[in-house]
Amino acid sequence: MRNVCIVRSAVLAGVLAGFGAPMPASAQAPAAAGGDSVIVVEKPTYATITLETTVNKPVADVWKRVGKHCDVAEWLQIAAGCKITAGQDGQVGAVRTVGAEVIVAQTQYSYTYTQPPRVGRPYNLYHGTLEARPMSPTSTKLIYTLLFDNSMLPDDAAREKDKATRTAVFTRALNNMKTLAEGGTLPPPPAPPTPGQ
Repeated sequence: MRNVCIVRSAVLAGVLAGFGAPMPASAQAPAAAGGDSVIVVEKPTYATITLETTVNKPVADVWKRVGKHCDVAEWLQIAAGCKITAGQDGQVGAVRTVGAEVIVAQTQYSYTYTQPPRVGRPYNLYHGTLEARPMSPTSTKLIYTLLFDNSMLPDDAAREKDKATRTAVFTRALNNMKTLAEGGTLPPPPAPPTPGQ
């Protein structure tokens, strides 16, 4: 017999731990039981965020500096760091400690990752892609794309706030990648938000 979980709200995904405020509780009705066609989230609202910046370095240099799966700890300024717990960095199937994120696709200058379902957290189909695209022999465009379902949030205002928080976090991350790839030093990380903000 299949168990169908009730989707509840949670904090921003593991990669955003320490950056986002807890989200209000909200539940969705469970899908009807039966067969392989059971959909847990009946009416998902997929949100996408696409951010980009230009780096004044060749694509190979940029990717070498900021494109490893565990480079996330440096450009997101995660104090706990990052380790590969399964597979090999840069290969499909590699798992990093940050968000328990798994590489599900990769090319020479890109990777896409997802986060696995977790007990007590809604599964929001979260995926992220980091890509370095050559613009000229001496410049590169870094593109960060996120996709996630925010239907578990109670209303449009909460969805907009969630998207704005994620956009701010990953805009800072892209700026940090640009700084690092161009040989600069990162500013101190922002203070974690106060509970309730």
